[in-house]
Amino acid sequence: MRRDIAAGQTFAAAFSRADRSLFTALAGGRPLIDPLLPRLSHAADHGLLWWGVAAALGTTKGRRRPAAARGLLGLGVASVIANGPAKFVFRRDRPPTHGIPPLRRLSRDMSTFSFPSGHAASAAAFATGVALDAPAAAVPVAALAAAVAFSRVYVGVHYPGDVLAGVALGVGAGLLTTKVMPRRPWAPARASPASAWAPALPDGEGLTVVVNSRSGQGHHDDLVAVLRADLPRARVIEVGPTEDMGDALAKAAASCRVLGIAGGDGSINSAAQLAVAQGTPLAVFPAGTLNHFAADLGLNGAGDTVQAIRTGSAVAVDLGYADGISAKFDRISRIFVNTASLGGYPDMVALRERYERRLGKWPSMIIALSWVLRHETPFEVEIDGERRRVWLIFVGNGVYHPDGFAPTYRSRLDESRLDLRVVDAAAPLARARLIGAVLTGRLGRSRVYEQRTVERVLIASSAASPLPFACDGEVTEGVDRIVIAPSSARLIVYRPRRAGEA
Repeated sequence: MRRDIAAGQTFAAAFSRADRSLFTALAGGRPLIDPLLPRLSHAADHGLLWWGVAAALGTTKGRRRPAAARGLLGLGVASVIANGPAKFVFRRDRPPTHGIPPLRRLSRDMSTFSFPSGHAASAAAFATGVALDAPAAAVPVAALAAAVAFSRVYVGVHYPGDVLAGVALGVGAGLLTTKVMPRRPWAPARASPASAWAPALPDGEGLTVVVNSRSGQGHHDDLVAVLRADLPRARVIEVGPTEDMGDALAKAAASCRVLGIAGGDGSINSAAQLAVAQGTPLAVFPAGTLNHFAADLGLNGAGDTVQAIRTGSAVAVDLGYADGISAKFDRISRIFVNTASLGGYPDMVALRERYERRLGKWPSMIIALSWVLRHETPFEVEIDGERRRVWLIFVGNGVYHPDGFAPTYRSRLDESRLDLRVVDAAAPLARARLIGAVLTGRLGRSRVYEQRTVERVLIASSAASPLPFACDGEVTEGVDRIVIAPSSARLIVYRPRRAGEA
């Protein structure tokens, strides 16, 4: 035991000498890039540089948005650990600055401990978080992070060992984000090949694309330009803010071989209703805010859909079907491509999506869920004949991942099963127990939360008031009774042929 302690002390002493020698060599080196690195080091104070990079990534499309959110989440974890318990455990003094050229020195003296470097930890955590979701975007981000980490030695506020420890801590914090913010797989969801039912349209003749100008952030000029250039004989209908989207879709579906839709999941739902009714293949051009259905299909942009249309490559995907009675005793009959929900779930999704670009899905989900549990009133229902008091009911078309109340993606689109998730309001201290289970990652073991796979579910109101109901995020009129099951029809939708598909 004593030998082990002695060996450890010897190693620590040798490491400290080498660390100080390397610092002295760097501190005495000829300044080549003053004053760039000191300014860069200052820009990274309090993570401001990385918030700016995240904001820039957030204005783009694709995986760079969630990558920015993951980077900020990792940065927060690394910063708390590095600038809190880690510094107080090791309590290493800052290096002497008398050998640092005046041009390099920061304008203020550092009063905190030196080991590990908080700036290096934050930089490495942000870069690692970005790399997990957007490797291409991570290359310049990683180069910037390396420059920030080196600058802390260059300006004389950290030893090289402090920076290396900070980088290791930051990488670990970035990887840790996958525990609370699961990654969407790079491979698209599996689906049954259906190219025989989808015509190849090399120049777009027979295709009508309805563009919802209100979807996403609008400004779909680039998308329209791609359609006119790559599918010159396709008909493109742009629906303005004051025009009726449903009417435009109905007219397009009645006179085309292939119906195209450029919009978000709500627009896709409306187009899918008509495509199934007309027996027409559907071409989806991602143009919404989050594009859940397009992401499951593996459509990263208009180019993927154009390629599939030109070659006649398509798949058949399952649909959910909701059949019930409204509060006015009218018949409700709808299909859905993603999800159906009752209770406060539509409000939770709307609030979550409001914060999602800045905070990421899981932090935003916790905020939204907390708001719903605080402000929404639980409702009385019967689920397959069992009387329940609940806050939220989620029904997914297919099995969603991950487990818990932030379902994000599907691995298959042809399972003919439903994913049922319920938040119970009858248990004692249900709100506090649910939030605690979400924060500790033990939601699957919580008695307040239920998740199971079903082939059919009957939901009926046990009170005088109707149940709030939504399909694919679009809120409909309230229902008194509804049956949700896989639809007997399948949607034929274009996507490029993937490995393993006939």
